[in-house]
Amino acid sequence: MNRRTFSKLTLLGAVAASLPLHATTSFFQGISEDELLGKGAPLLTKTSAYRLRPEAAVAYEEMRSAAFKEGIKFQVVSSYRDYNHQNRIWERKYKSFRESGLNPTAAIEKIIEYSTIPGTSRHHWGTDIDIVDATPKVSGGLLVPSKFHGNGPFCKFKEWMDKNANTYGFYLVYTDDHNRKGFNYEPWHYSFKSLSLDYLNEYQKLPIKNKLQSAKLLGSEHFTESFIDRYLQDNVMDINPALRS
Repeated sequence: MNRRTFSKLTLLGAVAASLPLHATTSFFQGISEDELLGKGAPLLTKTSAYRLRPEAAVAYEEMRSAAFKEGIKFQVVSSYRDYNHQNRIWERKYKSFRESGLNPTAAIEKIIEYSTIPGTSRHHWGTDIDIVDATPKVSGGLLVPSKFHGNGPFCKFKEWMDKNANTYGFYLVYTDDHNRKGFNYEPWHYSFKSLSLDYLNEYQKLPIKNKLQSAKLLGSEHFTESFIDRYLQDNVMDINPALRS
């Protein structure tokens, strides 16, 4: 962590300690178009575990400490991702699905069950984080919805988060609401609302449709106008209602 980041995080921590925690406290500061698209150089709190906006990091550390006292040890799977990182994910999945026999359109549809098109990820903002519980022994992949339900290893984590996450300003993004469209249910993906709500509002002002149509991505020649319209409506905007207002 650099000195500038550490100083800001310390100051924000002092401010946070003097205020009651609630999800509507606003820290919003305008950010550039490049940062909204994952192409900027945002000021982030950088630790060995995660990269987040300093304001989000303060709230996350308070939440992490509270959970730890109840036997839950947070493990960060993903936090800030820039455009190039997201593009590597996109290219890896596109190539894999094409090699498995899917046509380009089917490969794209398969990718966007869980992964975003570069330039449209909430992880570009430094406000969102994927977390699980490091305490239980887990075999196989971590980010599997069934592991958060029934007899899954992350049930205790989910129960705690359902009860407490909003208190610290973090909200589940892709809920299990059967009426919700777009990305599949992700019980591990949380967003720091005090920043991400304003970022989403700013993001909607950008000419995203034009940017996606001109993107030089694997398979982007198959991004039809109707596909982009649906993707923006369903995948970008059909999220937890609490993160839209």
